Amino acid sequence: MRCTLSTFNEVWQRQFRLSVLKQLNLFQEDTQYLIGCSGGMDSMLLLHLMSQIFPEKIRAIYVNHQLQQVSDDWAKFVLAQCHQLNIPCVVQPVQVMHGNLENQAREARYQAFQQHLKPNEILVLAHHQQDQAETLMLRLLSGAGVQGLSAMKQIDQRDALTIWRPLLDTSREQICQWTSQLDIAYVDDPTNADPHYDRAWCRQELWHILQSRYPKMQQAVARTSYLMQDADEILQDVLKQDLDVCGNSQYLNLAQFQQLSRARQRQLLSAWMKGQDTYRPPFEMVQRIQDEVIDSKPDAQAALHWNGYYYVRYQQVLYRLDQAIYLAEKNIQNVKPQQIQFNLNQFLDLESGQFQVNMTKMGLSFALLGQSLTLSRRIGGEKIHLYGRVGSWPLKKAIQEAQIFPWMRHTIQILSIDNVMLGVFTPKGFWLAQSAYCEVGGWQPNLVSQL
Repeated sequence: MRCTLSTFNEVWQRQFRLSVLKQLNLFQEDTQYLIGCSGGMDSMLLLHLMSQIFPEKIRAIYVNHQLQQVSDDWAKFVLAQCHQLNIPCVVQPVQVMHGNLENQAREARYQAFQQHLKPNEILVLAHHQQDQAETLMLRLLSGAGVQGLSAMKQIDQRDALTIWRPLLDTSREQICQWTSQLDIAYVDDPTNADPHYDRAWCRQELWHILQSRYPKMQQAVARTSYLMQDADEILQDVLKQDLDVCGNSQYLNLAQFQQLSRARQRQLLSAWMKGQDTYRPPFEMVQRIQDEVIDSKPDAQAALHWNGYYYVRYQQVLYRLDQAIYLAEKNIQNVKPQQIQFNLNQFLDLESGQFQVNMTKMGLSFALLGQSLTLSRRIGGEKIHLYGRVGSWPLKKAIQEAQIFPWMRHTIQILSIDNVMLGVFTPKGFWLAQSAYCEVGGWQPNLVSQL
């Protein structure tokens, strides 16, 4: 005898509704729910269950990856089912980039979700216990650490995106049973059985072998993910403390860093390199930065490139530099000297920063204001007689003594008139040069901020 919705209520109120209501304590009362619906069995069951609990608070989204000829038909199916349940639904076509198809499709899907989420909505997905176990297994085979083996969280907060997976503790068998009892229509994606894809291979080839030996393997693996989530939460607390001691998202103080145990160094370095990205760097890359940059000889100009950043050691500090910043000097063409004029209170945006022309106790002659002065790059070998110091000395030595970062030295510019050096613009400010143009109560460009 087929189970009707009214008799089914007695089943899922105990197994699903109670679980859902417990999780709802973490949400605001006015929260709305956007359900990611692919048309498959899992998401169609979720759609029906959520329509019973929150008939006025839900809407659905179907992301059309346009990878199969039947994708448009599936979109029409989802729209028809939502119409029947009186649920608003949007269909969003996406273009999947080249590369790993599974990863790129997932990336396109989440971008579509974020595009349609409203400020008071959370994203609801139909991932279940077997999905969780498969995720952990695949990550284990790829060499993931604690964070990777945490797999999926039931309630996952990612910046402005909150994901809720109310079926995560529900077995695939239970979902099949409920779907059959309620006579819920769904579509069957043939790629789910294509072992060319990692997840389908895991499901079709690996799963039955493991379950034949370990019948409760799926529950055990899923439980491991929760234990890993606890371990990861503890690890994140330790990492935050270590980062507070050693630096911030831009640099690590190696004197402090090297006081940590080797394991904590490795974990901190991995998390620091990850930054705001989704995934941590490969273990091999973390080890290379440790060996080739941090542990290199003190006088080595060590740098390593990974994922759009350069990791550079300077003065016992490890810096994480955007590729464009690190390579800026190499991309500079031969630039001819330029003519520039100064006026009081004027703001100047130069390569080394933003400067403002102000009166000062000792500075340049007011006779130079409004005149055409020359601004040029250093070419090497220049000497500077800094005001207030005895004698001239190499500009290079002054730059080194000021500890101006090597990757910022190309921004240094020399100000002169008739081949007389007036001063030097640097990321540390304007250096006034001793000359016949210095006078008491003159003017000087003062650094306002670095650009």
